Amino acid sequence: MIRPNRAWRAAAVLATAALVLTACGSDTESDSADEPTNSASASGDESPAAEPKGDGTLRIGSLLPQTGDLAFLGPPEFAGVDLAIKDINAAGGVLGQDIEEFDADSGDGTPDIAGSEVDKLFNQKVDAIVGAAASGVSVSVIDKITGAGVVHFSPANTAAGFDTYDDNGLYFRTAPSDRLQGQVLANLAVEDGFSNVAIMARQDFYGEGLAEQVKSTLEEKGATVSEYVLYSADAQNFTAEVNKVAASKPDAIVLVAFEETTKIVPQLIAKGVGPQDVQLYFVDGNTADYSSENFDLAGVKGTIPVPAEVDESFNDRLLEINPKLKDFSYSAQSYDAVVIIALAAIAAGDDSGEAVGANIIDVTKDGTQCSSFEECAKLLEQGEDIDYEGASGPTDMNDTGSPASGTIGVQLYSKDNKYKQVDAVSGVVN
Repeated sequence: MIRPNRAWRAAAVLATAALVLTACGSDTESDSADEPTNSASASGDESPAAEPKGDGTLRIGSLLPQTGDLAFLGPPEFAGVDLAIKDINAAGGVLGQDIEEFDADSGDGTPDIAGSEVDKLFNQKVDAIVGAAASGVSVSVIDKITGAGVVHFSPANTAAGFDTYDDNGLYFRTAPSDRLQGQVLANLAVEDGFSNVAIMARQDFYGEGLAEQVKSTLEEKGATVSEYVLYSADAQNFTAEVNKVAASKPDAIVLVAFEETTKIVPQLIAKGVGPQDVQLYFVDGNTADYSSENFDLAGVKGTIPVPAEVDESFNDRLLEINPKLKDFSYSAQSYDAVVIIALAAIAAGDDSGEAVGANIIDVTKDGTQCSSFEECAKLLEQGEDIDYEGASGPTDMNDTGSPASGTIGVQLYSKDNKYKQVDAVSGVVN
C-alpha cells in the first residue's frame, strides 16, 4: 500500500537537507530535481486495487561492474544477488514461480556501456534492475529504467543527489546517502586530531556530493579546509591538482576517488604528502585491496557503508557462491535489494515493475519484524504488514526510497596494503 502522506514527508526531509544537497548536482540531473521522489497522491484517498500487469514471473536484471574502475566491487555484489535468488527460489519463489535472473555489465562510465546493457536487460523483459554500483552510472540510466516502468534498485549508490531526483517513484537503494558517510569521515579526521585538511575528489555526481559533505562537516567542526580541488574523472594526469594539495601544507588529505587512486598516490608521495608523510583518508570508492601496488598504505583509513553487524555465517554462504571473493563490500546490500523486490512483488500480488515499486518502502518498515525471505513471505501470505530486517541490518526506508539510517565502517590499512575494519559508526541520515 502506498502511504498517502509520503509526498508531504518527503518534502519535509528535503527542506531540512537543502543546504547539504545544493552542491550535489551534476549536468545529468533532471530539471525537476527539486521534486521529492517516490511520492504518492496527497489526496488521502486509497486507490482501488489494480488488475495485475505482470506476467507471473519476476525477472531481475543485475547491472553491476564486471569491468571498469569499480570492477573490484562486482564479485561481492553479484554474489549477494545470486545468493538471494537461490534462497528465494529454494523457499518457493515469488507468486509460485522461480525468479529469473539476467546479468549485465555496468562498467564505470568510461566508455559508457550501461545504456546498451540496460537495453539487453529490457529485451529479457526484466521487472527490476539491481545496480549500478557507481552513482554516476546510475544517474546516466535512471531516466531510461524508471521511464520504462522498471524498478531501479542500487545496492551501492551513495550520492546524496538521488534523494531529490524525479524518478517516477521507482528508484531505491540499500546504501545510505553520502550525507552520512561524509559526516562520519569528517568527524573521524577531526577526532584523529587534524585541523588543516585538503580534499581531492572526482568531479562527478558521486565525488562532488561526498566531497562537499566532508567539507561542510569539517568546517562545522572548526577545521580548516586547506585546499578543495576537483579533477576530471577521465584525467590521465593529476599533477596540477596534486601540486595544489601539496602547496596547501595539509596535516591530512581526503581522497574521494576510484581506481585512479593507484596513479594519484605515487604523485602525492613524490610531492612529500604521501601516506607516510600526511594522514590519508579513503572513501568507499577507493577503499580496496592494493596488495599488488608498490606504495605503502600502512596507517591509511577508509570508510565504507557496512552491515550493522558482521555476520560471518553470511559471508561463508557468499563464499559458497564465489570462493574467490576477496572482500564483501555491498554484498549484504545486494542481497537485501533482491529480497525486498521479491517481498514487494508478493505484497502487490503482481510482478510488474510499477506494482513492485509501489510496495517496496512498505515492506521495509512499520510492520511485524522478520529477517528472512521465507519468514517474511509467510507473513505476507497471512495478510500481515512486515518490516524486513536484512543481512545489512534494518532496511527501513524514508519516503525518498533511501535508508533512513546506516552504518559506516572505519577501515585501517596495514603494510600489506590490505585493510580491516576497526570501528563502525551508526547514525540517522538527515
